[in-house]
Amino acid sequence: MPFCVGLTGGIGSGKSVASGMFAELGAAVVDTDEISRALTAPGGAAISPIRQSFGAEYIATDGGLDRARMRSLVFGDAEARRKLEGILHPLIRDRLRADVAAARQPYVIAVIPLLFETGAYHDLLQRVLVVDCEESEQVRRASARSGLSAQEVRAIMATQLPRAERLKRADDVLVNDGSIEALRRQVARLHARYLDLAGKA
Repeated sequence: MPFCVGLTGGIGSGKSVASGMFAELGAAVVDTDEISRALTAPGGAAISPIRQSFGAEYIATDGGLDRARMRSLVFGDAEARRKLEGILHPLIRDRLRADVAAARQPYVIAVIPLLFETGAYHDLLQRVLVVDCEESEQVRRASARSGLSAQEVRAIMATQLPRAERLKRADDVLVNDGSIEALRRQVARLHARYLDLAGKA
């Protein structure tokens, strides 16, 4: 198995920007959100069990998941969220493991937004990297990107591990409160470190 770093962080912290920088430097990047989107696209492996568990009204006319309808259900219903996660998480884990094993780059960045919340990936990871910024900045960025209200973003944040707890569990931290250039410098330093660690693994 290649040397693998789990990259996580709260909504709006900049996980996609940071993982893109690692990819530019030559790391393999495997993103569980992208895997989830593929699983719930038309013909995806999660569509049939979702239809069986939730009903055909949660499948869009194109045969993929009706994301808006499912999102409004699971944010108001913890039991429904657990049921959906019970379908998706095992499929995501299997695909992630296969993609990590197939990587030919020196090391892998596995982007796992709910890394700590699921508690499911630690046997795969050599290090955990947290992308961090002020909570007010998370709300601003996530609202601008997704069109969600500040209240909706804070509701999502409330389902995630508190920022202080994430930082306590991190091996490495990328501080993403400044400029893109400042983030790029931090990524370059960690890239060099991960190359070194991967060579010794």
